[in-house]
Amino acid sequence: MMLAMAITRSYITPALVGLVLLLINNLSDFAYAAESEGLGASFIFGDSLVDSGNNNYLPTLSKANVRPNGIDFKASGGNPTGRYTNGRTIGDIVGEELGQPNYAVPYLAPNATGKAILYGVNYASGGAGIMNATGRIFVNRVGMDIQIDYFNETRKQIDKLLGPSKAKEYVSKRSIFSITVGSNDFLNNYMLPVISIGARISQTPDAFVDDLISHFRAQLTRLYQLGARKFVIGNVGPIGCIPYQKTINQLNQDQCVELPNKLAVKYNGRLKDLLAELNDNLPGSTFVYANVYDLVSELITNYDKYGFTTASRACCGNGGQYAGIVPCGPTSSMCSDRSKHVFWDPYHPSEAANLILAKKLVDGDTRVISPMNLRQLRDH
Repeated sequence: MMLAMAITRSYITPALVGLVLLLINNLSDFAYAAESEGLGASFIFGDSLVDSGNNNYLPTLSKANVRPNGIDFKASGGNPTGRYTNGRTIGDIVGEELGQPNYAVPYLAPNATGKAILYGVNYASGGAGIMNATGRIFVNRVGMDIQIDYFNETRKQIDKLLGPSKAKEYVSKRSIFSITVGSNDFLNNYMLPVISIGARISQTPDAFVDDLISHFRAQLTRLYQLGARKFVIGNVGPIGCIPYQKTINQLNQDQCVELPNKLAVKYNGRLKDLLAELNDNLPGSTFVYANVYDLVSELITNYDKYGFTTASRACCGNGGQYAGIVPCGPTSSMCSDRSKHVFWDPYHPSEAANLILAKKLVDGDTRVISPMNLRQLRDH
């Protein structure tokens, strides 16, 4: 008997105890993702405003996996992850606010497999747009059509992990589909110089917006057919007010370029109508309209009220009055207080701005997000 006890004790090593605890922890993580109340998964689609690293895995001119990008991203110890900002994206912060314990993994990352996908997957790609031609200037990017193809693959994996019945419920009731796209369709397609590959040479603004809405309707309907039911769609922000536009047009700090903003407003009006139409025509769906244009315009106009010292100059960049020509990289100049700049680089908001915007989307009223905010959508 003593010998048997001794043998038993000898097998219960610290390593074995650690392994058992690790297994228990992993199982509890899985149980949280698959069974607990609250937001199950966050599926994120779009462009560089929410890309969390997909472009790291592409041969593309649009990349953010170089310092000092990510300098304030705590999860990476301040190392670049492929996020086009100094810290967290709006998608990251929304996930945290809604109780997610993990960030949605980039679809192209090697760890986007197994139970990790039950917290959500990020398909967004810097340079991407609604139209397949958008972002061609960057050589490579994952446009919306391909992003939805990728979700189709994820959907099959969720079926295998949870079984078809639970998977269907998980995707339709416990997941939010967040889409931030459209800016590049203007900046890196329609508004490119005529000698390049822009659509402006052959289409009026109205015809181009018609085309965008038609494509986007098909894309959102396809996601619905794949089981998505809870959507939040960001409209296009005031793209005429970004440091890049102010710099190349040599504007004063309180001025914005008129044409890009007019195009954004035109598209946003049509987008709002589209989402109302889809809410009426797709049974069981909820399409939420996020008024990013007004939110960012308010930040830019009244930046000092929110604790910022500038809404015109990029914190990280080079060129011109607003450091707005060369994207953020190792040779860029960088501001001393990153939390005081609305813009991190010539195109993208800082983490401090993203934090304000995300919290408005999570808990704001119908002036900024309608017909409900994201906390209400989660519980809907």
